[in-house]
Amino acid sequence: MTDFKDRERGEESKFAFDQETEFKIAARRNRLLGEWAAGLMGLTEEETDAYKKAVVQADFEEAGDEDVVRKLLGDLTAADCDVSEADIRAKLEECSVEARRQFMSDQK
Repeated sequence: MTDFKDRERGEESKFAFDQETEFKIAARRNRLLGEWAAGLMGLTEEETDAYKKAVVQADFEEAGDEDVVRKLLGDLTAADCDVSEADIRAKLEECSVEARRQFMSDQK
């Protein structure tokens, strides 16, 4: 019985670790995405820092990436940037790969 409990605790710990890792990677991805969008909108350095935080916060509205895409599309459209939803989704995927790469290199 002890072996089963130990295994169960190990699985729970791994699940928690994996969830935390995915959260950190998503937050990093959102910061990268916010930095890209801020550059398109011509924001200052201070405004860019605030905008990156706002993009990270937007991801807490609902599960998935739709909240982030919606925020960026709305903000970029309001700033008269010629960016489509498909462009944002492509950049989201690109930033996901980069965020994972950065996270893994930080762990070494």
